[in-house]
Amino acid sequence: MMLQKNLLTETLKVVNVGLDSFYNDLKNSGAEAVHVDWRPPANGNIQLGKWLAAMEARNARIEHANKIAMDKLINSQPRWIDIGLAQEVIPGIKGKIILHSGPPIAWQNMCGPVRGAILGAAIYEGWAADVEQATALMETGEVIFSPCHDYGAVGPMAGIISPSMPVVVVENDNSGNVAFSNFNEGLGKVLRFGANSAEVLDRLRWMKNVLAPVLGAAIRDMGGIDLKALIARALQMGDECHNRNNAATSLLMRELSPFLIRHASKDVLEEIFTFLGKNDHFFLNLSMAACKVSLDAAHGIKDSTMVTAMARNGVEFGIRVSGAGNEWFTAPAPPVDGLYFSGYTVKDANPDLGDSAITETFGIGGFAMAAAPAIVQFVGGSAQDALEYTKEMYEITIATNPAFSLPALDFKATPAGIDLLKVIETGITPLINTGVAHREAGVGQIGAGVVRAPFACFEKALEALNKTE
Repeated sequence: MMLQKNLLTETLKVVNVGLDSFYNDLKNSGAEAVHVDWRPPANGNIQLGKWLAAMEARNARIEHANKIAMDKLINSQPRWIDIGLAQEVIPGIKGKIILHSGPPIAWQNMCGPVRGAILGAAIYEGWAADVEQATALMETGEVIFSPCHDYGAVGPMAGIISPSMPVVVVENDNSGNVAFSNFNEGLGKVLRFGANSAEVLDRLRWMKNVLAPVLGAAIRDMGGIDLKALIARALQMGDECHNRNNAATSLLMRELSPFLIRHASKDVLEEIFTFLGKNDHFFLNLSMAACKVSLDAAHGIKDSTMVTAMARNGVEFGIRVSGAGNEWFTAPAPPVDGLYFSGYTVKDANPDLGDSAITETFGIGGFAMAAAPAIVQFVGGSAQDALEYTKEMYEITIATNPAFSLPALDFKATPAGIDLLKVIETGITPLINTGVAHREAGVGQIGAGVVRAPFACFEKALEALNKTE
């Protein structure tokens, strides 16, 4: 009785669990309330709950495996050491083969931007004289298509790498493995968005015949560049090294410049510096290769639940998990919520596309948006949103990466090592900031925004792990 009297006479204090709307109503009415962000484990899915419970018997093994994976991730030392043609430096690249972004996909199922980029690559390689001949060639089945990831490579958006394209070679000084990426062409009409006009192909040939030899000579002359250290500095300067690479590209140019001038004439140097100076995204492909080589070192560890790849081919979104071999767990690629250029809407947009989510898989990009509040002017939202995105990602990661700190969070280390089990338990999926390609080949980028990895990918991965010993 006394408790009931107190309840009626004292100021009401409420703890709200779950739905935000109840909390908002309480606050709007003047009540003192605390909100607890809670949701049922595994999104209330009984089968997922059973699979999670079954995994508890392996807790000790999983924790040990994840510690090994995290040690390999954190201790990776990615160094840009060389440039070479894909057919000369990537094992297994020979004949008519084209690498693309995301999980495997057949020609007839590919989206517009990927098809357009492949047709451009065929013309670039000399396999066809024009788009019509290139299309006919693709339909014969003579050209082999494979994910970049299957060859230790990554490429943004369409992700296309063909045999005679130059690629950067990044080595992990700690584990000795290597990764590759194509060159970033800049913005506008570019191959990675499906453009294949004469100007696009001319730029690709210039990159092969002029840019690559000079950059390669400079990199070899200077003994390589420590990409991990450069990324750490860029995060301190307002980049997140996915969609914002302004500082990283500038730092890269500063390191390269003294060596570039040893290996090119004045006219060639002017061309190279003009190109790099107008291309803030040039570092993106290096960032991706650095993340790839680090995550590959952590892949293939039995019992590990660390996600080691997230990638999209414009039709499907796929993930790989360290302890689940090289199997892709896929779901339909989601649309992107963001800012669209004038005249375009989400109806014009291709579903999410590209290998660049390797940056978030590593723990930068969308996971480090707190370092880059200015990115919201490109992808939408507010500076506070950027902070909250990063804070949320700590809930689904195994640990933090002490090499990278976030000034806006009092220099807290970045979240790293996406844990499949934590994604399932919390229902929180990894956040990715990304560019948006038009559905039609060649139109190019029409916006940028944020997207969540589909929960279904993680459900499938958990089911597969439950079937392993």
